[in-house]
Amino acid sequence: MTNYTNKENIMGEKVAFIGLGAMGGPMALNIIKKGTSVSVFDIETEKMEPHIKVGGIPGKSIQDTIEDAEIIVTMLPSTENVKSVITDKDGVLSFAKPNTIILDMSTIAPTGTDEVYALCKQKNIKFIDAPVGRLVSHAISGDSLFMVGCDEEDAFKKVEPLLNAMGTTIIRCGQVGSGIRAKVVNNFQILSIAQITAEALTLAQKIGLDLETFKEVNAGTTANNGQFHINFLSKVLQNDIEPGFTIDLAHKDMGLAIETANSFRVGLPVGSSVQAVYGQARSGKFAKKDFSALLDYACELAEVSPPRIKK
Repeated sequence: MTNYTNKENIMGEKVAFIGLGAMGGPMALNIIKKGTSVSVFDIETEKMEPHIKVGGIPGKSIQDTIEDAEIIVTMLPSTENVKSVITDKDGVLSFAKPNTIILDMSTIAPTGTDEVYALCKQKNIKFIDAPVGRLVSHAISGDSLFMVGCDEEDAFKKVEPLLNAMGTTIIRCGQVGSGIRAKVVNNFQILSIAQITAEALTLAQKIGLDLETFKEVNAGTTANNGQFHINFLSKVLQNDIEPGFTIDLAHKDMGLAIETANSFRVGLPVGSSVQAVYGQARSGKFAKKDFSALLDYACELAEVSPPRIKK
């Protein structure tokens, strides 16, 4: 496993980018701004407008978008979305030329990645999984982390400049499928810690602890974690619960971890409980809010005002 932090100039290959959501949108913008020719597509056509303004080429369909593209990037919300966009009769594999590279950056079930990869091999299409670490704010600033699963070094060298245009850290996890496996496990840990952090801060508020004092204590012990000191401090504790990364998507990602664990006969008792909390939180007003809003949800249940950083 190798960690890369260097930047490189963008290459001249034509790139197609499918999926311009909260993460994919700013990532595609960063590629375009670095000088690469990029055709873009999203079923919500208004999401293409910021990219068109800076030189992106709008696609009318998947076929139109990927025409002559040497690298096709997909950044989609679910396993079924990825399988549909890539493998349906009007999907990528119906029109992509042999030796085209598909760079899937979605967070999906590892079994879905394995299935798509097998179909790509049948069509002589190269496939790389490179799910994204860090937050939406990092995608916007170009500071994302990528967990890469890749079998062919030549293919990696072709996509490496794109990854460097979108982020600062590339971690080679192994062969195809290893990137998404790393992402599922990492997200499982992040999202579980977020719930524990929400519960801890709710308890602190209920028993009258000063938030600033508790923050200082927490930072000086092994309880220190990025959910409290990065995510919560930049979002919910600033009275900002707009996504970001929604509780709906967090519930999906916890489900991927539980599904993967079940398929390998691994019990995740604490994780299963955390997923249940996300399931309850998404049943009401918090579904489309940032997952740091777990704090507000926990405080609501405890009938205590949620803590906020004093400005």
